Amino acid sequence: MERVSVKEVRERLRSYIERAEAGEEIVILRRGREVARLVPPEREGGRFPDLTEFRASINLRGGSASETVIRQRREARY
Repeated sequence: MERVSVKEVRERLRSYIERAEAGEEIVILRRGREVARLVPPEREGGRFPDLTEFRASINLRGGSASETVIRQRREARY
């Protein structure tokens, strides 16, 4: 948690907003007293769901996707 003056926040507001968005809490001071806090937003859900089971259920046929793309690009050039 960083403590900064109102003057400094005015001069560098964008960078402090980006830092708060990244998860950092910033305390804003006026004459050495805390007057405000810049905190990250509460996010619903948080992380993505676990897709391990879904990925395991997918059956691929043929060659790998990268090999197929490379082969098709080569064929399209000539």
